Amino acid sequence: MENIERYKHLNKYLKDKFGERTLKICIDGGFSCPNRINSTGCIFCSERGSGEHLKSTQNISVQVQNHLNGYKGERANKFIAYFQNFTNTFAPIDILKKKYDSALIDERIVALAVATRPDCINEEVCKLLKSYTDKYYVWVELGLQTSNNAVGELINRGYSSEQFTEAVTLLNKYNIDVVTHIMIGLPGENFEDLKNTVNFINSHDIQGLKIHCTYVVENTVLADMLKQSKYTPISLEYYLECATYVLTHISPNIVIHRVSGDAPKDILIAPEWNSHKKWIINGLDKILREQDLWQGIFYK
Repeated sequence: MENIERYKHLNKYLKDKFGERTLKICIDGGFSCPNRINSTGCIFCSERGSGEHLKSTQNISVQVQNHLNGYKGERANKFIAYFQNFTNTFAPIDILKKKYDSALIDERIVALAVATRPDCINEEVCKLLKSYTDKYYVWVELGLQTSNNAVGELINRGYSSEQFTEAVTLLNKYNIDVVTHIMIGLPGENFEDLKNTVNFINSHDIQGLKIHCTYVVENTVLADMLKQSKYTPISLEYYLECATYVLTHISPNIVIHRVSGDAPKDILIAPEWNSHKKWIINGLDKILREQDLWQGIFYK
């Protein structure tokens, strides 16, 4: 069996960085999203937010401790406190600090990861996050989805690609790693748009990338569009073609955090194949292996 690293996997990156297997503890910090105040939010986003599997009523420390108790050192001895759901910098600074501190309760936690929006990054937030870097590895996740502002408006993203650039620049100023999310198969987007998005990412100082398929879940605007025949989900074959393009044209220095999102099976409407993660990962690996491709082979 082939043992060639075709792209820069997060798992290997973390093992090299910390000397052993390092796992995420996904945390529901009880945050909301500014894009939901005067609208329904992004058209693909469910009522549960981006962490559909995550919603918890437990306080943060209890969530973390429950995860740690569940592992008991059998699978890993180092962990990342990952604030995943909704916009995890959308609160006053004192509240943010209290929430982050309540997750960093065990010496086995070696990193802090915070998912948020570009329009919720400012100097105060960066200074707070920077204060943790003496003891923890810190990264911030920003959802770009697409560099096409017209598509961004169609999906009701609520911020421009220019604002994304401003946020990345500010995080770069404080030497905080940036992980960005892109989505393949958005309504109104074509293959040329995807190429432009890849070029856009390569023009920024970004350390990590998450690649997602656009999937439709219940009680979303995108679900309504699907019912009204205003949106057609992409095929697995097209997704693999697009993901292959992304990997082969993205900078070889960027860590690939994921090549597919985790579709929540209980509310997933389409595409059905998105609930079979192994199909995606194995399909992508097969293409890269058979065509002898690897991350950044066409990077310029």
